[in-house]
Amino acid sequence: MRSRINFRLTFIVLMALAWGGYKLYGHRGPSFLGPGVRLMAYVTNTGDGTVSAVDLVELAVTSTTAVGAGPSGIRAHPRRAEIWGASSEGHVWVLDARSGQLLSRITVGGTPLAVDFSPDGNQAYVAAPGTRSVFAINCETRRVAAQTRVGRRPWLARASADGKMVLVTNRDEASVTVLNAATLEVTRTIAVAEQPEQILILPDASKAFATTATGLISVVDLKRGVLLTNIPIQSAATDLALTGDTGQLVAPAPASHGIAILYTSSNEYGDHVPLGTEPRRVALTQLQSSPTLYVADRAAGRVFAVDFAYRLPGQFPISVGRGPGAMRLTPDERLLLVVNEESNDLAVIRRGGSSNVNLNPADPQQRTDSLITLIPVGARPRDIAVKEF
Repeated sequence: MRSRINFRLTFIVLMALAWGGYKLYGHRGPSFLGPGVRLMAYVTNTGDGTVSAVDLVELAVTSTTAVGAGPSGIRAHPRRAEIWGASSEGHVWVLDARSGQLLSRITVGGTPLAVDFSPDGNQAYVAAPGTRSVFAINCETRRVAAQTRVGRRPWLARASADGKMVLVTNRDEASVTVLNAATLEVTRTIAVAEQPEQILILPDASKAFATTATGLISVVDLKRGVLLTNIPIQSAATDLALTGDTGQLVAPAPASHGIAILYTSSNEYGDHVPLGTEPRRVALTQLQSSPTLYVADRAAGRVFAVDFAYRLPGQFPISVGRGPGAMRLTPDERLLLVVNEESNDLAVIRRGGSSNVNLNPADPQQRTDSLITLIPVGARPRDIAVKEF
């Protein structure tokens, strides 16, 4: 009798452990998560002005919060359990990452598009195109600490990794404004190609690369404050990503049906990799020696995995929802998250993993990346942030 009871107890315990393993990434739990630690994704929904909080262990939406019309540019605060973003109504909003509760609306005016943080997380920066201004916000008090007028229709504000500069693309003035990060004082304005939009600053703050609507990428020398060159990439880029070790810049170019690869050391166009119908967004792994590049093909509703070293796509693209756009990797890079703008859901993709001991998980030709689930979110989701706390 006692042996039968022990058998039943053992069976129940084993089933509970198996269920727990399934809930934690489909039998591949996040080993970096300690007791009580949560991993969440936050998705802006432009159709209804909300943010959906998604529990990535339970694979379910835990809250939906109204933040204002046209939410965009969502970012996880680097030190605080907070999620920040912008609203086209003219304010920056702040959410409590744990509860999803709206903590603050900070008025800046002028249809801001995105938020960026200083490396220490003390200040947030936002450009307001309608007011030709850039704002610095104290993240502790959630109040505007400084405001500076820049060029016509400032698009994005980005802080350098050394914490000394904030760069602003002025879309209607074909220029980049360089600001002192501490005072928000303008130090110089650099002419670039027409209609600059996104900007990426190298980790050593030596150069910046700005996409333009004209199909050029402008390269700016931040030490001398001059334009080095404009690199043609066949069509306008819609995203930028930097490899962690090879010094290469990746830019999807939808009109040319591929991705452009630039060499940041020599400021040269490197390769064009034909890929899909309308590649618009990219994500690059940083933890493995040979990076994997993920490319979202908006028109085809698929995500490609590309061996970046050999420029080879995997044999089987991953079908996701309709209109895949923004992508984010979780901190351990086990999950790839894809926002589907037309089917109003979030695709959760498990990277790698196989019972085949001979499989090389760094090789997209052998990878077993697979779609775990599609999680419904709000109307017309656009952007995503990930937060562990």
